[in-house]
Amino acid sequence: MKSLRPHHRLTIFLAALAAFGPFSSPAQNSRFDELANAKFEENRPTAESARMLRDELLFQRATQAYLWALPLINTLGMKEGSEKTFGAGYNVLPVWKKRLDAKTLVTTPNSDVIYAMGYVDLGQDGPIVFEAPPGLQGILLDFWQRPIPVDGGKFAGDVGLPGPDAGKGGKFLLLPPGYEGEVPEGFFVYRSETRNVFVFLRAFYQDPSNTAPAVALIEQSKIYPLNDKDVRKAMVFPDASGVPVDLLPVRDGRAFDQLKRLVDSEDANLADADGLGLLASIGIIKGKPFDPDAKTRVILDRAAKTGYKTSRVVAFEEELGGRSLRIYPDRHWINPLPDITPDNPKPSMDLAWRNLAGGYLDLDARIWFFSNYYSVSPGMVSQIPGRGAMYMIAFTDGAGDALSGGSHYRLELPRDIPAGNFWSVTLYEAENGSGLANGQPFPSLGSRDKPAVNPDGSTELFLGPQAPAGREGNWLATVPGKGYFAILRLYGPGEAALKRSWKPGDIEKVK
Repeated sequence: MKSLRPHHRLTIFLAALAAFGPFSSPAQNSRFDELANAKFEENRPTAESARMLRDELLFQRATQAYLWALPLINTLGMKEGSEKTFGAGYNVLPVWKKRLDAKTLVTTPNSDVIYAMGYVDLGQDGPIVFEAPPGLQGILLDFWQRPIPVDGGKFAGDVGLPGPDAGKGGKFLLLPPGYEGEVPEGFFVYRSETRNVFVFLRAFYQDPSNTAPAVALIEQSKIYPLNDKDVRKAMVFPDASGVPVDLLPVRDGRAFDQLKRLVDSEDANLADADGLGLLASIGIIKGKPFDPDAKTRVILDRAAKTGYKTSRVVAFEEELGGRSLRIYPDRHWINPLPDITPDNPKPSMDLAWRNLAGGYLDLDARIWFFSNYYSVSPGMVSQIPGRGAMYMIAFTDGAGDALSGGSHYRLELPRDIPAGNFWSVTLYEAENGSGLANGQPFPSLGSRDKPAVNPDGSTELFLGPQAPAGREGNWLATVPGKGYFAILRLYGPGEAALKRSWKPGDIEKVK
């Protein structure tokens, strides 16, 4: 694992220490002083100092392990939550057939498309075939949520229009790490860097009241082992809509048990030697028991909770490493994704969050993303007009204050919104990035809901606990006492969006 820059290291260390209680006043010893001034006798730590420093070392390493492994913890939360509720196996593909509402706890879902999410184990089942029908959109990712490279070097992860099938569908072959066997003809070949693979599919509907065609499209998908055609399991498509299920990253010490199960199911290429060493330092080693005693369990639990809360601090930053995430200099909308798209003439990072100039992992950027979001691919972040999507995130209003559930806001979208497919605004819980449980069927509002348009062609949306009189069709409900944030999505963004000549207003507070 690459070293953190000093100010980032200090930021995370300060947050970690907060788990032990509030800082003392200047007149008292602070927690830093207690550690730095641990008592030594005859130049050796006393038994009490040794105990305190050992516990501190375990706590710090576990906190850093949680933050370093956050993409894995994000994926494992979805996988284990899904399998507990809907069942496990390569043939089980839950589909949110009536759209994804706030009962599904998962980071920043899009309620305006039909989702399906599945999980396959190439170590257990060997090479896997995924058959996609024409018109399906999807991403095939390893468990770090890196888009899986495709033989030929031109594509990574994408299925559908931005993928090698160009939207025509076809057979996609998923191969495990280091696979050296024969590769049959007739497949788009994806070589994963982890044995476990995340299959993320989307289908688009035109009419919100009729999602059946989009669901039927996803249900034409087939997933099966390449070498077990005679015992192929029939596909199962559980309806996940309206089912209470927690797919969020685990936010306590159970995260380390999840990581142990993953390490045991993977080989050494799951991470580099430094990363595996960090896990080993807290007892997570492939093939060896992980059975911490009660005291260690308490420290690991607090470390995971601190790691998660620290990730929430990073998640709301508008600047990372001296780099502003603002899309427009005079607006509070932010997003780092343009800096990692291959279409960008000068991307600063690749899709594994490596800094291209320095060759190091941009750990804070990765933490920022996987705290509130999941999945990324070249097609998803494409800067080619009409492809992919443009995402604009607002944590604050126009004055820079955090969005509050008890306040009323107005958002103006200028005329000619440059979205070739559709646009939407969705609200999310500040606590965990899941869809805001606001009492409405879905915490989103967009072009397919046909909100009223002003005489000048602009569209006004209203956010608040009560709808403005006569503007109910343009209103998204919020909940007093609950902080939230908003994402504006432009699907099929036009040139005006990508060149930023069209820009939305800030979310402005109103009385």
